[in-house]
Amino acid sequence: MALSTNLRDYLLNGLRDIPGTREFHIHVLVSSPRKFQGLFPFAQPRPRSYLQDILVLLSEQTTPDSSRVLTTAIEACVYNIPTTSSAIFYVSKVDTTGQSSSPSPAAALVRSLLTYYADPTTRPISADHLWIHFGKHPLSDVKLCAWWKRVLSDMANTVCARGDTTDTVLRLYYVLPGYSQLEAEQSLARAAAAASANPKSLWIYGHPYSQKDIPLPCPAPTPDPQRKQQNLGHFIPTFDDDPKSRFMDEIGCIDTEGIRSPPKKRPRITVQHSNAADVTQEAAAEKDQAGGKEERILGELGKVSADEFWERMSFRQECVAGAVTGFFVVGISCPSSSRSLSGTSPLAPSPGQVSCQLIKRVLSSLMTGLEFSTVERSIKATETLEGAIRGLCEGLAPIPTPPRTTANTRDSDRRTPEPDGSRTLLAAPSTPRRGKAYIPDVSPNPFPEPVTSLETYHSHIYGSKCVSNPPLPPKTEAGTEKTSVPTEPAPHVTVLTVRKKKKRVE
Repeated sequence: MALSTNLRDYLLNGLRDIPGTREFHIHVLVSSPRKFQGLFPFAQPRPRSYLQDILVLLSEQTTPDSSRVLTTAIEACVYNIPTTSSAIFYVSKVDTTGQSSSPSPAAALVRSLLTYYADPTTRPISADHLWIHFGKHPLSDVKLCAWWKRVLSDMANTVCARGDTTDTVLRLYYVLPGYSQLEAEQSLARAAAAASANPKSLWIYGHPYSQKDIPLPCPAPTPDPQRKQQNLGHFIPTFDDDPKSRFMDEIGCIDTEGIRSPPKKRPRITVQHSNAADVTQEAAAEKDQAGGKEERILGELGKVSADEFWERMSFRQECVAGAVTGFFVVGISCPSSSRSLSGTSPLAPSPGQVSCQLIKRVLSSLMTGLEFSTVERSIKATETLEGAIRGLCEGLAPIPTPPRTTANTRDSDRRTPEPDGSRTLLAAPSTPRRGKAYIPDVSPNPFPEPVTSLETYHSHIYGSKCVSNPPLPPKTEAGTEKTSVPTEPAPHVTVLTVRKKKKRVE
């Protein structure tokens, strides 16, 4: 069966085998590429990369007469690095509302999204090497780490099972900071058993920054004889709201005198010079000062190895808050994947893509203006969100935003909000991230922002699919499935009762 290169159709096709009878409705938003230099901010020189945002929203109907309810939301980013013919797929968030029927479609949806970019036959960007990253503070249980390990294992097995994989190199890495390999394997025993189904998808406990099988996305730096270690900023990418990135920022601000904050920019002062020699000397002084500032920003990144970095991560606040933190990296190398896309510009938009501002507006409404704590609220929020996406594609009214507190608000109107019953778990402590040590690329994009329309909405963004499959068999209390195999009746057991001796009354 020929696989569709349309991401929306591919994701809907991945839901066809989900048990039960229901109808899925999906909205897929992919932004056009834009220049981005914050992926490796500590690398020298920084590689040029191009960023795309991805937002997938899935809702379902149990019956044709019932209302739609949002069940799953996926936020991801794709970074294209043409210098090394590499790409990085970063899963930022996977959230569920808890309103879906059993089983939840989240695992099938995430697996299809990862497979779409991992498989070279459907990968929409020209890259020979793909790296998939996921590393967040996973709620409060090790089961979510096992869930991610199982989903990534299924994706790897699917990629290996398709077509000719003689030239494909696939490596899977994971680290649970503070856990030894044996402790991690025992904690994720169920997922580890699933990973052993295919020899090519065996997991490696550790980081991928010492291997030589798959090229890393950032170009290798020029060897410096004065440094014992290579700059760590060439190996570990920087993502928003990521524990690794916050730790990298702190290491980059450490010097021999201790921890220093990133230096502030000095205001530019216009001075009239009497001759050109003074201007030349001032320019040289500014250049030397900028070079020294760049050297100070690197801090201890040239002295900390990758092994030491992960050892220190086990003592970070995010990893000692009482919950297991897992970091997963999958590397896939397919040298023949740069098929017909090699001649196109990495900034050229593709059909069906939207502007990044549209995705930001949808995310802002999803995170701040809508509630999914009950079924009634979920139905109303889903209707508002789906209608707003269609309206944005038509150029109609924007998404309503919640009111903000202004500076003129009187103190008497400021009240402490009541606790929200929908959030029962406290957020784990996290270290605030320091300011980014890179200058954004402000050069103009030669391609205009894509303009959405109803044709784009119906062809690439919105889609639906009805599934009608046998439901899951019921489970016993122990978690095993009930079967219809007759069993022998249990033998009758006679329970003897002890007769109490009556007390003698005198």
